[in-house]
Amino acid sequence: MRGLLVLLCLLLSQGVAHGAEPRSALFAGGCFWCMEPPFDELDGVLSTTSGYAGGDVANPSYEQVTAGGTGHREVVRVLFDPDKVSYQRLLEVYWRNVDPLDAGGQFCDRGESYTSALFVADEAQREAAQRSKRAAAAQLGENIVTPILPATDFYPAEEYHQNYYRKNPARYHFYKWNCGRAQRLEQVWGGGG
Repeated sequence: MRGLLVLLCLLLSQGVAHGAEPRSALFAGGCFWCMEPPFDELDGVLSTTSGYAGGDVANPSYEQVTAGGTGHREVVRVLFDPDKVSYQRLLEVYWRNVDPLDAGGQFCDRGESYTSALFVADEAQREAAQRSKRAAAAQLGENIVTPILPATDFYPAEEYHQNYYRKNPARYHFYKWNCGRAQRLEQVWGGGG
């Protein structure tokens, strides 16, 4: 019995009995303030971070990105436990929170930095993203303009953008409503959430 206990302690100390390593996913869906809440609600999501990806300028500022010319999009990085939530589930949540028919931005936010995109880290994510995009196109009966792109360097946005919906709930809800996000999502996807 003592030997079994020693073996168990040894395995635990070497990490063999621990769960899967956390993984990350990058989603561009317009305003990053609005992309954090749907993922934060999922069991297995460890954190969401607003930031920038896809461009060619190191450590861009919000002003640089939204002015255009850096090639970045506003994104949310989702750190998740794959034992609790699958990448496939994250994709399902993603599609229901974007307008994948709009190539010019998302909702009231216009321009390259607000366009939708899936940034994939590896071949498994690419395949899952392609399957989910085909399923979304079939469901909508429309061509999906959201590209699937290789993951690039991720730059966290300024601190005041992080968890904006929690820090400034009245302003966040006013912005989201005024931007027409919920109304357009209802038009695109219906009420099945």
